[in-house]
Amino acid sequence: MKSTNEASNQKLPKGDFANQKLPLQGAGGARVIISGGGTGGHIFPAIAIANALKKLDPQTEILFVGALGRMEMEKVPAAGYKIIGLDIQGIQRSSIWKNVMFPIKLLKSVRKALTIIKDFKPDAAVGVGGYASGPLLYAASLKGIPCLIQEQNSYAGITNKWLAKKVQKICVAFDGMDKFFPADKIIKTGNPIRKESVDIANKRMSSIELMKLSSNKKTILVTGGSLGAGTLNKSVMAGLDKIIAADVQIIWQTGKYYYKGIIEKLGEDYHPNVRIMEFLNRMDLAYAAADVIISRAGAGTIAELCVIKKPVILVPSPNVAEDHQTKNALALMQTNSAVFVADRDAEEKLIDAALELLKDKEKQKTLSTNIGKLALPQADEVIAKEVIQITINN
Repeated sequence: MKSTNEASNQKLPKGDFANQKLPLQGAGGARVIISGGGTGGHIFPAIAIANALKKLDPQTEILFVGALGRMEMEKVPAAGYKIIGLDIQGIQRSSIWKNVMFPIKLLKSVRKALTIIKDFKPDAAVGVGGYASGPLLYAASLKGIPCLIQEQNSYAGITNKWLAKKVQKICVAFDGMDKFFPADKIIKTGNPIRKESVDIANKRMSSIELMKLSSNKKTILVTGGSLGAGTLNKSVMAGLDKIIAADVQIIWQTGKYYYKGIIEKLGEDYHPNVRIMEFLNRMDLAYAAADVIISRAGAGTIAELCVIKKPVILVPSPNVAEDHQTKNALALMQTNSAVFVADRDAEEKLIDAALELLKDKEKQKTLSTNIGKLALPQADEVIAKEVIQITINN
C-alpha cells in the first residue's frame, strides 16, 4: 500500500486511457455499486467515476444507490445509470424531534442495502458521501465486499470517519487527511470534475461575444451554484454602483431561487456591464471570460477552479455540515491560492476585494500559479483504477 505522500505523486501512464485496461473480475467485467448523493457536489463526482469505469471497460456493470427524494434520483438516470433509493435522512442538528425516525430509517436502509447487495452481487462498493453512502458501505463491509471512500472535503465527514476502518481504500483531495483516516489507506487523487466545464482554452473571445461583453474591460464572474447563494447575491446588489463606477463587467449567476426577484427589482437590461443569468449552461464559457471569479467553496467547485487556474475569491457557505466549505477555503488561503472572505463580511467587503484584486496583476499571477499547483484533473480515472484494483486485491 502506498503512503499518503507516495500516492499523491502517482502519475497515470501516458497514452490512450481507454486502452489502459486492468484485469477485471469475471468474464463480464466488474460489478460496482456507487452510493451517495444529496447535492451536486456528491452526484457529479459519482457520475464521473462511473463514466471512467465504463471507459476502462464498457462491460463494467454499475448500480447507484441514493436517498429517496434527493436530486440523485433524477440526475443519475439522466446520465444513463440505474439507481435504487433508500428511505434515509441525515441527522438534523436544528431540531431533536426531526431525528425521532432516524434510527428506524437507518436500520431499514441497512436491511434494504443488504438485499441490494445480495441481488446485485457487486465486486466493489464506492461511497461518495451523502445520506445513502453510510448504510450501503456498512452493509457491503458486513458481506466482505471491498469498499472505497471518496472524501471530497478537507475536513472529513462523520460517516466517512466512521466507515474508514471498514474500507480498503480512501481517495482524498487535500493533504493532511491522515488526521482523519488511517494513513496506509489514503491515496490523494483529487476530486472528479466535469471536464467539459474546464475546457476553456482559446474560448475567451467567443465567450465575450456570446455574452455580449466588451473585450477591453475586466470581467468578474459570480457563481453560487445552480440554486444560487443569497449572500453572494446580496453582496453584488450592494456593490453594483461600485462595479459600474469602475467600468468593470460582471457575469452574475443568481441561481433559480433568486433570479426572478432580482430581475423584478433591476430589470433584464439593468446596465451594459451587468449580465444577470439564472443558470450557466456553459461553465467553460463563463470561466473563459472571467478575470476574477467569486464563488462558494464546495469541494467540486474548488477542483474545477484549480484546473482553470484563475484568481479566485472564496466565500464559503456557513450552512453546510461540519462547516466543510470554510475548511476547504482556508486550506487554499493558507497556500496563498485564493482570497478568503467570510460569509458574514461579504456584503460589506466582497466587491471591494474583487475590484482591488482586478487592479493587482502581481497578486492575480500569484493566485493563479498557486491554485494551479493543486490541480488533479485526472481524478476520475485514478479513482476508477483504484476501484478495480481493490476487486483484484481482495
